[in-house]
Amino acid sequence: MSKKIYIIHENSEWTDHLTKRLDELNLPYEEWFLDEGTVDLTSSPPEGIFYNRISASSHTRNHRYAPELTEAVLSWLEHHGRKVFNGNRALRLEVSKVNQYMALNAANVHTPKTIAAVGKQQIIKAAKELNLSSFITKHNRAGKGLGVQLFHSIESLEDYVNGPTFEPSIDGITLIQEYIQAPEPFITRCEFIGGKFIYAVRVDTSEGFELCPADACTIDDLFCPVGEEVANKPKFEIIEGFTDPILEKYEKFLAANHIQIAGIEFIRDQTGKIFTYDVNTNTNYNSDAEAIAGKYGMLELAKHLGHQLTLI
Repeated sequence: MSKKIYIIHENSEWTDHLTKRLDELNLPYEEWFLDEGTVDLTSSPPEGIFYNRISASSHTRNHRYAPELTEAVLSWLEHHGRKVFNGNRALRLEVSKVNQYMALNAANVHTPKTIAAVGKQQIIKAAKELNLSSFITKHNRAGKGLGVQLFHSIESLEDYVNGPTFEPSIDGITLIQEYIQAPEPFITRCEFIGGKFIYAVRVDTSEGFELCPADACTIDDLFCPVGEEVANKPKFEIIEGFTDPILEKYEKFLAANHIQIAGIEFIRDQTGKIFTYDVNTNTNYNSDAEAIAGKYGMLELAKHLGHQLTLI
């Protein structure tokens, strides 16, 4: 059997752009859709390279155990010495912001003050311990900005937690986090392929927190209002010539955690200090922003995977 690029995922809408590029480059590939299945631990995996694209938001597509199944598959692949991109360590960070923040801190990257809590009363207790005028809640296993809510008082948090609209995290862990007030309503997302910086995107946050760059997110998904324009400005805009010392820290962080493909998001406060708050190892790219800039993440990723296939 000839060697292939194997794409491990649970959402075809997010892999279409990559497979089109692989087709353009005439590269052999196969998709492993891991919403459910089996892993024969006594068998040997096929020859090739394996790219893991399992998302922390898989449960929102009724693929509740896709990450757990993928962890088993990745363990099997890694045991047999297969070349895996975004393997088990990357998966652990994808499905846990607690793991993300601890790994970022270990790389000397600043993250917002955060307390992890399990239980409604513990969420309220954690907010009191933070003792901040403004704070946010978010899910530990999230994706698409799930569970992100902004609060300006303990009372409003109590109303939410004890009310009918409270949305628990799928893993039971809610994060209570300081709210970083930016001088302008935008965040920056840095994209990496092969562990190296590709480009940075300015993301307009004036309409809320729950944003993702995937074009597929426009399909009946209010959590990802991509493609809309505010005051004639695109929501996603690639920053020409972006440079910052944070990029070196990010690349070292990715190398230390065996992550090859990722989007890392940060926000600057009023003093210009950078706070990093999300690492997405199932990163997506916005086609409108890329077309304007003439830079194409999925094309670069396809080229990278193709090159890596020649090395085995």
